Amino acid sequence: MLWILLLLLILVVYGFGFTMQILWWVAAVLLVLWIVGFAVLGPSGGRRRYSRGRR
Repeated sequence: MLWILLLLLILVVYGFGFTMQILWWVAAVLLVLWIVGFAVLGPSGGRRRYSRGRR
């Protein structure tokens, strides 16, 4: 019984480590996309600001 619990614990820890590795890759890809979007669109996010002239 102890061996089964130990194997289950190892599988959970290994699975958690694998999941964390995937999450790091996803975070890195999202960071790159955000930086590229910021560089292309500029700080205003692609929205143009129009100022009203005096009438």
